Amino acid sequence: MPDKEKYKGYRGPALSTLKKFNASVWSDVELKAGSGTYKGLILPRSETADELHIVLKLPIGYNIGIAAEKVTDIKINGRKEANYKIPEQDFPYDPGRPRVKLFGTGGTIASRLDYRTGAVIPAFSPGELYGSVPELADYCNLETEKLYGEFSENIGPPHWKGIAEAIGKEIEKGVRGIVVGHGTDIMHHTAAALSFMIQNPPVPIVMVGSQRSSDRPSSDAALNLIHSVKTAAEGDIAEVMVCMFGPTSDLYGLLHRGTRVRKMHSSYRSTFRTIGDIPIATVSREKITPIREDYKRRREDKNVITNPVFEEKISIVYY
Repeated sequence: MPDKEKYKGYRGPALSTLKKFNASVWSDVELKAGSGTYKGLILPRSETADELHIVLKLPIGYNIGIAAEKVTDIKINGRKEANYKIPEQDFPYDPGRPRVKLFGTGGTIASRLDYRTGAVIPAFSPGELYGSVPELADYCNLETEKLYGEFSENIGPPHWKGIAEAIGKEIEKGVRGIVVGHGTDIMHHTAAALSFMIQNPPVPIVMVGSQRSSDRPSSDAALNLIHSVKTAAEGDIAEVMVCMFGPTSDLYGLLHRGTRVRKMHSSYRSTFRTIGDIPIATVSREKITPIREDYKRRREDKNVITNPVFEEKISIVYY
């Protein structure tokens, strides 16, 4: 096996430690560090991760990082390699259901847990999404397109322009609704920018993300995706919105106006809040319930004003 795959993502001190004890990614190990012994699976790391830590998936499901310099021994008990291919099923086409387009910008929109290894496998194609969240077929005929593969914090004006242009083209083709999958950290920034770049849209434009990954029992990923797709397919609100959890329970999601929403906490599922106002509506699997009436209604035409421009040379003056 090539070293790139054997030690995927590891470099520097962490890589040296793995080689010292003949361990590699997907090794099932007992690792001694300091005064503790840790059992788990060595997980791969991203190319942007630091070089000082080895990451283990513990039997209880949590991941921990262990400083490579503190590792005194690694005992290898076996190997459990993840299969990153989600079995696809054809997304069922129903001529009576509306066409919805899902744009991906990065991160995991939905995923499936490999229970043998504990790895989270990302899903994006219609077949993969149907395999992960089959309820989506109850609402629409789904099409997907990956625009970017960026961390949320790296999304900025050039991406906003590209997203706006892609949305405009789909509206002109007659799509019934748009969903944009996005990392949550600056999703409210993108929502605000798109609200100005896409003017007077005839269909719902729904931004969605997840606070907790699908390997956690409390994950919000699937339900957020179901709510956003239902809103895009069936909703009457033709604006840019953010669709995320409402309360801490699974009762409903909230639809926030793109120019009035903000992320308030790093891990709460109900972290998004409408600032200085109230949300537009609640959404559940069964229905969409407007909270206010002053929203733009869905239209049957394909007319939209797309203005993908953004001036980055700005200042805020305090006095």
